[in-house]
Amino acid sequence: MKLQYIYNKVKLALTLAIPLGMTGGAMLTSCSDEPDEENYYTFTGEMMSDFLRYNPEYSQFAEVVDRAGLMNLLSTYGHYTCFAPNNTAMSAYLQKRGFGSIDDMTTADCDTLARTHLVNNMYTTADMMVVEGSLGTNNMNRQPIQITQGLDQDSNAVVILNRSARVIFTLQDDSVENGIVQPIDMVLENSSITVDGLIRANDKVSLFYNALNATGLRDSLIRTRDENWNPDAYEPYRYTSDFWVEIATVPEVRKIGFTAFVEPDSVYRSKGVNTLEDMYRRACQIYDPIYPDDVAEPEHAYSPENIRSPKNPLWKFVAYHILTRDVVGYNKLTPLVLQTNPFKGAIGIKINEMDPTDWYETMLPRTMMKMDQATVQKYLGDATRGERFVNRRYDAAYQIRGAKINPVVEDEYEQFGLNGRYFYVDDIVKFGVEERDQVFNTRIRMDFSTIWPEVMTNDIRLNGDPTQDDNSSKADDTFKYGRNYYFPNGYLDNVTITGNASLVYRRPHWNFWSYEGDEWNLFGDYDITFRLPPVPYDGEWQVRMGFCALKTRGVAQIYFDGKPQGIPLDMRKFLNEETMIGSTFETSIDKYKKWTEEEKVEDQKALKNLGAYRGAYGGYHTDGTAVNEFVVNPRTYRIVLCQTRIDPSRDHYLRVRCTTTAKQGNNNEFMMDYIELVPKSVYGVTGAGQSEDDL
Repeated sequence: MKLQYIYNKVKLALTLAIPLGMTGGAMLTSCSDEPDEENYYTFTGEMMSDFLRYNPEYSQFAEVVDRAGLMNLLSTYGHYTCFAPNNTAMSAYLQKRGFGSIDDMTTADCDTLARTHLVNNMYTTADMMVVEGSLGTNNMNRQPIQITQGLDQDSNAVVILNRSARVIFTLQDDSVENGIVQPIDMVLENSSITVDGLIRANDKVSLFYNALNATGLRDSLIRTRDENWNPDAYEPYRYTSDFWVEIATVPEVRKIGFTAFVEPDSVYRSKGVNTLEDMYRRACQIYDPIYPDDVAEPEHAYSPENIRSPKNPLWKFVAYHILTRDVVGYNKLTPLVLQTNPFKGAIGIKINEMDPTDWYETMLPRTMMKMDQATVQKYLGDATRGERFVNRRYDAAYQIRGAKINPVVEDEYEQFGLNGRYFYVDDIVKFGVEERDQVFNTRIRMDFSTIWPEVMTNDIRLNGDPTQDDNSSKADDTFKYGRNYYFPNGYLDNVTITGNASLVYRRPHWNFWSYEGDEWNLFGDYDITFRLPPVPYDGEWQVRMGFCALKTRGVAQIYFDGKPQGIPLDMRKFLNEETMIGSTFETSIDKYKKWTEEEKVEDQKALKNLGAYRGAYGGYHTDGTAVNEFVVNPRTYRIVLCQTRIDPSRDHYLRVRCTTTAKQGNNNEFMMDYIELVPKSVYGVTGAGQSEDDL
């Protein structure tokens, strides 16, 4: 597709245009909206408020900020970025909106406009030059800012916000005591269009939109938020994890969001799909073998009424294109990418050994979509390193390309909406026999923060600066480097929390022994039940959980579909203890790499007798100087929660219940890092001298 070619050419030009002294930090992350007032303090140098007040070129925007009551905030403690529109941009905005002057705007108008341009994190142009999607931190309206890059009329590399406003090259990176001012040449406006409206407005995707509308699935994309959610009803929660004294808050909002992957009309026409009925016939080819029982149903036939039924293949076809979450940028489709040397790449994943991969549920019930970032050099195929794909599997067993995701659509169309976004793909997105039996016939590893859509839709997942730690002995209520959250019963769909329990999400730190840097902790007398992600086909599966054992943790009983599974899981045991493997557990990565297949088989056999596996070889943590692999750490291992037949046509549940009457460690702390759904084809290796791969 020409669009991707142009995108790559611009990226190359930008790389060459960035001065050598500018290096992108790991600040491409998310923080809270604003610090508590008790933590404000006054600087003696120029503050952001001073910049706006005393630079005549920004007098109109300064008036907006003042009327919004935010000028005091910008004169005190903080680490803000202000995308400041100049007076020319403000005058054009006022004329467009029909305002004679700022006096015609309401206080609410001013508040919205000011917060749209303010971000509670500091971003240089160098930081933004390496963003492929959205800024890591939402603006103060809790809306993402789309970032692209281009060239100005003088061929300078410039950052473009929301596909329209350019950071003015000659004025960029103006530092003040409490942040950075980035002057821009156009006022930013958050879209008020829902995802269905974005797709409808793009005449290059009319075939998909017609199907979206005809199947009735368009009506599912109009929800934006839960108006009944009231964060003011909940106090901050203070806790200790290991030796870290921390504070968590409930989410500020409960947004509802969607992400769609859409084939342009040109892709459909290249495959002989020119009408809705053509698309129906293609859908029959894909989904009839997956859902054979529906073929005989009356709703299977093509008619305006039937295609609105979940039993109809066209309905299935369209539903599978849509995620039930808002993934707020191309860069967040797969794990967070760090730009700090020498660890450039997905956080906590050795990208030369393992592609960064995530799995998300779609609107087609009990199905998932695989997101893959191509990074392993020997398995790139025709991909460019770093590109992202839907349902790709490229390894020694299979070379299935999947559909490539394009980061941007044409400039004349909006891509980010009020409740989500959409991306172009260059091939048909589907869940067919090839996907079920080959792409998904693998170990499905999911970070816990990807299981529940609300965590991504509300920009909670991977928030903060993972290279920065808070004071470990004092709970930080300024949230300078990011925020930890806890979730009352009812916030997360398909999750039931009973007892005196707290479910806490800890923001990512690159020095935590946690997959993708973040983790979930349970505290108190907890009893939590949640729906498992779906498996692709009927059969025997292992359900595993990865975690980091610590002496400050507790013990819990695991249940699958209401039935207890084995003895309680004790999170205080290390693999090199005598009650586990003992001192023979290999902790040297150099020695482990030299093991023969036979040695790995014997090691895996000993661990399987304990219902355990080493930590994922592709996972690591760092202290900023060295990489430490999970696979040789006796604390970071995987435990088999159950091994059972799983029926893909129904929901299945895991329950975690605290088993101790007296508090253990840090209030019975139980860690949930990542989960694995492993088919027998992977764990049941029976060939002589063969073991399951250690990725």
